[in-house]
Amino acid sequence: MSALLSTINTPADLRRLGKEQLPALATQLREFVLQSVAQTGGHLSSNLGTVELTIALHYVFNTPEDRLVWDVGHQTYPHKILTGRREQMQTLRQLDGISGFPRRTESEYDTFGVGHSSTSISAALGMALGARTKGEKRHSIAIIGDGAMTAGMAFEALNNGGVQAGLPLLVILNDNDMSISPPVGALNHYLAHLMSGRFYAKARNAGKHVLKNAPPLFALAKRLEEQAKGMVVPATLFEKFGFNYTGPIDGHDLDALLPQLENIKHLLENGGGPQFLHIVTKKGQGYELAEQDPVTYHGPGKFD
Repeated sequence: MSALLSTINTPADLRRLGKEQLPALATQLREFVLQSVAQTGGHLSSNLGTVELTIALHYVFNTPEDRLVWDVGHQTYPHKILTGRREQMQTLRQLDGISGFPRRTESEYDTFGVGHSSTSISAALGMALGARTKGEKRHSIAIIGDGAMTAGMAFEALNNGGVQAGLPLLVILNDNDMSISPPVGALNHYLAHLMSGRFYAKARNAGKHVLKNAPPLFALAKRLEEQAKGMVVPATLFEKFGFNYTGPIDGHDLDALLPQLENIKHLLENGGGPQFLHIVTKKGQGYELAEQDPVTYHGPGKFD
């Protein structure tokens, strides 16, 4: 086993690492997922796609006090490995072994029993409201995929969550343009439109280039960035629901994920209200065969 990963038995161990060590940990964790699934069978492509996100969430948030609610349960192998079940991965989906999905009786880090799909936002919303009623200070984070977002239950939860002023609720859309089969319908077209809408990003980068030699103006531009954004990018659907939308960002880039999650955590702790983070990932990331054919490697049996 890789040396760095072998030192991580709980997320508290993870949070003791320096940020500069996390990319190496991601490489080791991805290799461990690949080797484990090759020996036991199970879900592969989806788990290779959530390695960096899982590390970043457990690094920034104080789990298990902060609640992670995974929507599609078969993308949680990295989560299981980092939360004390690394050595049990050899028993995955076997009699008396660990489950291939989050299971509340298995770990305090599995906050909600889930298979598939579209229940995470409702569950995280309920946890956030319950914590507020009890006077408990904690964050609730729902991680939902683009395929699961098409269900009515997800939109009902957005509809209710967006009007809860100051609620420490974060919804992360893990957008890989693929459930088990490519998603269809209006929402998929809308997400593609968000991805292709590069005008704002290009305008911002051009502005930085022009202003970089004028520090006072550059500082002013940074302070006005959020207000200026609204002048060139229409409010997203999620903002219309009452969420503060950020994204899309690269879900495999820890240098982008970590500061963004830290910023969002600060907003949640200071009454910023419900937040929505849109990340883009690739199924099968880091294993070429799975990247090229994520359907075949979605749930393979044992393989070499």
